[in-house]
Amino acid sequence: MDKVEIVNIQPEHAEALADLQRICFPTLGRHELMGIEHFLKHCEVFPEGEFVALVGDQVVGLGSGFFVHFDFEHPGHTFNEIIAGGYYTNHEPDGDYYYGADISVHPDFRGRGIGRLLYEARKELVIRTNRRGIVAGGVLPGYPKFRSELTIPVYVEKVVADELFDPTLTMQLRNGFEVLGLLENYIEDSNSDNWATLIYWQNPHYQG
Repeated sequence: MDKVEIVNIQPEHAEALADLQRICFPTLGRHELMGIEHFLKHCEVFPEGEFVALVGDQVVGLGSGFFVHFDFEHPGHTFNEIIAGGYYTNHEPDGDYYYGADISVHPDFRGRGIGRLLYEARKELVIRTNRRGIVAGGVLPGYPKFRSELTIPVYVEKVVADELFDPTLTMQLRNGFEVLGLLENYIEDSNSDNWATLIYWQNPHYQG
């Protein structure tokens, strides 16, 4: 089995990352997907926060995001607005939190722990830079199987209780995240009827 390497984004990764978006997120609205120009901008804005998974020279995964001052008193937001249309120019170098914008693993390489490696890279950045934690909006790709019988809130409750499995949320929970609430009309995604979970990981090493 070829070794998986996690590196910071470089301009030469941009085209493959744009292809990865289309492969990993077929149910997202087209305007929600990032293209070459977005990834090239990420190289300028905050390359330290953009983690690319490689097997040999092949791009097989991405964990990207940026620092923000997140307001938990008023957590409502949309994906497009917080990522500044995909350009990540809302990055605040002194932000207390890392906003996890994208985790994606090529379908042919799932089940090899690549998602966990990407989450660990994010956590190491947060610990090293002494941020309070990671916050993100999480899609729910497993929901269509239960749409006819469960509402999104009930589905999420059952996944959190480990009564149901969701490919994304279950992995996030296993990586130490908790669900703080739900975000309605967060992202154009036919799988989850545009809903997302608001998830959070607290940095246990934070020193205020």
